[in-house]
Amino acid sequence: MKVALVHDWLTGMRGGEKVLEALCLLFPQADLFTLVHQRGSVSPTIESRRITTSFVQRLPRATTHYRRYLPLFPTAIEQFNLDGYDLVISSSHCAAKSVVVPGRAWHICYCHSPMRYAWDQFDEYFGPARVGRVASRWVYRPLLAHLARWDAATAGRVHRFVANSGYVAGRIRRYYDRESVVVYPPIDTDFFRPSASGPGDHLLVVSALVPYKRVDRAIDACVLAGVPLRIVGEGPDRARLERRTGPLVSFLGRQTDERVRDEYQQARATILAGEEDFGMVPVEAQACGRPVIALARGGALETVHDADTGLLFDEPTPESLAAAITRLDSHTFVAARIRDHAEAFSRQRHLDALKAVVDTTVAEAPGTRW
Repeated sequence: MKVALVHDWLTGMRGGEKVLEALCLLFPQADLFTLVHQRGSVSPTIESRRITTSFVQRLPRATTHYRRYLPLFPTAIEQFNLDGYDLVISSSHCAAKSVVVPGRAWHICYCHSPMRYAWDQFDEYFGPARVGRVASRWVYRPLLAHLARWDAATAGRVHRFVANSGYVAGRIRRYYDRESVVVYPPIDTDFFRPSASGPGDHLLVVSALVPYKRVDRAIDACVLAGVPLRIVGEGPDRARLERRTGPLVSFLGRQTDERVRDEYQQARATILAGEEDFGMVPVEAQACGRPVIALARGGALETVHDADTGLLFDEPTPESLAAAITRLDSHTFVAARIRDHAEAFSRQRHLDALKAVVDTTVAEAPGTRW
């Protein structure tokens, strides 16, 4: 069986790329197709694939400013020639799920989320505060409305959807009118593990510095609670975030996996301030035996057990998060119990579950849709 993997873009090792890495392990001979590839930005397992990019790759500054070419993504993804493949697996949070597959082939989509910009996070990326009132209303809103219609219309190209959480399964049902099976993303619980040394007094955020992650909420809450905060990550929002911080907040930038693990182990707790589709950071922190403070929405409801492996706060405000931070003093968390919970999301469990989905799918006729 000849297999093709399709991923939106390769510009760093985030959650979606870790799922893609697992797919590369399951299908070591598979070819890889992606809109844009920044060489050296992903793991050797992915880099070793035969990688085919779209015409977007040849456009100015495509590897660093790929979102400016969003209107071209539908054409770019549909131009990939997959005629020689029997099985296509797309890893999609934007356009990859809309790839055109030959009639005899199966298409399984591992969906990290339906296109966020087009459906329910427009203001976070293209609202007036981001791009200006005129551009938001007259340029980006009609463009994203068009992309939402295209995104929904092309859902029929997928034979089976796999969701990265029950929360995303609900979004797939709502926007695509399709059912899906949930396979949680892989957490490397062999690498992320507890340390013998005790934690410090500070809190931690590990995140891309982009609007929807709501790192600003974590900063404001820590200032309110008077607790030091360390932030690991890089992104276009860094300058804006640094302008609102004081001496309690430290920006560490992008770090190695080993340093990130150290930060998890040394933090009193890790904060998830925004609504995530799944959220690998909370599970990585829990694999290190440390509790998580998370907004009680989205994937966190499936990964954080309130007062057991962390604390949930109800309102998406700095005040609600600050109140949860102060509640840390009244809770005793058991590192071994937190670690045991994280094991349910291990890489091996992910591989086993994903392989079972693929085996079940290819046992059916290629035209079957779930």
